[in-house]
Amino acid sequence: MARSLVDLLTTHASQQPERTAYRYLVTGDCDGEIQDISYGPLARRSRAVAAWLQERGLAGSRALLLYPPGLEFICGYLGCLSAGVVAVPGVPPQGRSQNHRALTRMKRLIADADAKVILGGREVLAALTAQAEHLPELDGVTCVATEDIPDEAADSWREPDLTADSVAFLQYTSGSTSAPRGVMVTHGNLLDNERAITERMGHTPDTLAEYDHELFVSWLPVYHDMGLIGPVLNTVHLGATATLFSPLHFLQRPARWLTALSRYRPHTSGGPNFAYELCLKHATPELLDGLDLGRWKVAFNGAEPVRAATLRRFTETFAPAGFRREALYPCYGLAEATLIVTGGSVDTPPTLAAAPGSGTHVGADDAAAVGSGRPIPGTTVVIADPERREELPEGEVGEIWVSGAGVAKGYWRNALATRETFRATLKDRSDRFLRTGDLGFLREGELFVTGRLKDLMVIDGRNHYPQDLELSAEMSHGALRPGCTAAFSVDGGVEGEQPVIVAETAPDAAADSERITEVIRSAIGEAHGLAVRDVVLVHPGTIPKTSSGKIQRHASRAAYLADALAVVGAPAAR
Repeated sequence: MARSLVDLLTTHASQQPERTAYRYLVTGDCDGEIQDISYGPLARRSRAVAAWLQERGLAGSRALLLYPPGLEFICGYLGCLSAGVVAVPGVPPQGRSQNHRALTRMKRLIADADAKVILGGREVLAALTAQAEHLPELDGVTCVATEDIPDEAADSWREPDLTADSVAFLQYTSGSTSAPRGVMVTHGNLLDNERAITERMGHTPDTLAEYDHELFVSWLPVYHDMGLIGPVLNTVHLGATATLFSPLHFLQRPARWLTALSRYRPHTSGGPNFAYELCLKHATPELLDGLDLGRWKVAFNGAEPVRAATLRRFTETFAPAGFRREALYPCYGLAEATLIVTGGSVDTPPTLAAAPGSGTHVGADDAAAVGSGRPIPGTTVVIADPERREELPEGEVGEIWVSGAGVAKGYWRNALATRETFRATLKDRSDRFLRTGDLGFLREGELFVTGRLKDLMVIDGRNHYPQDLELSAEMSHGALRPGCTAAFSVDGGVEGEQPVIVAETAPDAAADSERITEVIRSAIGEAHGLAVRDVVLVHPGTIPKTSSGKIQRHASRAAYLADALAVVGAPAAR
């Protein structure tokens, strides 16, 4: 039985060395330059990186991975696993300014993980070393471009001594409500989660044969858990094939995702809800005429709130191209549980239910909560009152608590946060739970996620979930960008807490800003019975987001209070 993904890679390289493991669309286009790597060369490249690390006595150390999108990240990551080195996926700083957000995150990761080595792309590392005098964090850290490690180095590779409890990598959280923390994911956690993904998404031997091993198409960032543990690692877990391309190429032209799905016809592909919205925004008749989505079996949707309206519209829009509603696959997971916690059944349409206490007055399906499936095998999910440490009855909203083999060891070098998050107990039970910080409810065994505990707004004694207000705002006017709205509350003095909406829109909408603002206020009032204190329209790309694209509502609120938002046109009156 395999002890780690390293064992499985060795098996695939031996049994099917010429099968394509990954193909990479360099330009994002199916007709552009394509790079690929089969299992034999993949194992050899990974062992070459591993041998380089082993020869320098780095087993057990942390290696920060800073790669541009491409196949070299995968070789570097698997090289770390093959050397017994703890991989730390990071976002590479790019551009002349080195991307301030990515640079800040990189510094934090180097310091927090105590990284001894940085593995990365040649250009990324050259840019960093050129600024070494301004980056004291690089002192004592070895930087190596893994492209420069020769394949022949693999000849000196030694199989690492790994156990299920050995830490495979640190998955730093996105930091949507707090500073990023390094989740210690073990080799045992990885294998358990890969088995769960395989079982829940129907990645059976018969499926692989039917699809000629074309398992995934993905543009998701590989430094994020959804893009890494799903498309990249489940592929190597099963010895299948994945087609990958850059997130930037997807954002530039969302149709590239659909075109790749139509060309390679994989079983599984997906992303956060905003990705489906972007596809809808760019769904021209010409695009639809050239698509064949009939083989897309699992269209997973997670990492942010899943919208019932998005699911409905996506099905209606792409049905002429063969897309089926049964392919929609809402799921729930988080880095602290390796990845997947709940998922549905293949060929079963999503479940909708009214969210109790949401404060939403709209009774249509578009306002319903979307079910994220049932707990994966070996995992327990309970809804808890965290203050009373009591399990809540079915149908009541509370914090989602999780236990199971996929739950990670804890946070790297943060005993206090580990105890608070990973060691929760119920009054009448001895087992320990992971506190997710997410709110939800269970209905007939299925989980419905309603929001984040720290983001919950209590206005006039009623609970309101910011994502509900954000959706109402975004749907009210076509000038607003999907997935680029932040809702939060501020102290209104004698009037108590009041909601504020910050929304990204095109600069040329400035002339119509007053009308857009009125439409948003009206939509929030009608759907939620709330009077909005302020609506602020800001320039595209300026709302604070995490590395995985989640809205940072606390940072947005802080920027609003500090008058630091990039307002389109004249600032709204405060």
